[in-house]
Amino acid sequence: MDNTTFNALAEPNRLRIVEHLLEGPLTVGDIADGLGLRQPQASKHLHVLLEAGLVEVEAVANRRNYKLRLEPFQELDAWLETYRSVWDERFDALENYLQKLKNKQNKQN
Repeated sequence: MDNTTFNALAEPNRLRIVEHLLEGPLTVGDIADGLGLRQPQASKHLHVLLEAGLVEVEAVANRRNYKLRLEPFQELDAWLETYRSVWDERFDALENYLQKLKNKQNKQN
């Protein structure tokens, strides 16, 4: 897994942009307006996401539409898959522990 993806997504505004782009392609102005950013800020963040390969840009007339690229997110999902079983086991153990505490508390009442 490339650290570039994590570095790009670590900044809260860039993560918000990615979440906003889940709705579909948007222009810099749309993103800036939707997230309450100034256009230069949105452009800067989009440039980082573009350099990281997380988004792509398509020129349509005089507009530039940004959209998410599927491949990096599939790669991230595959990387996370290796950890899901570990976390599932831990969450199951926590659930069992909490259920035992609840049962013990119910018996005391």
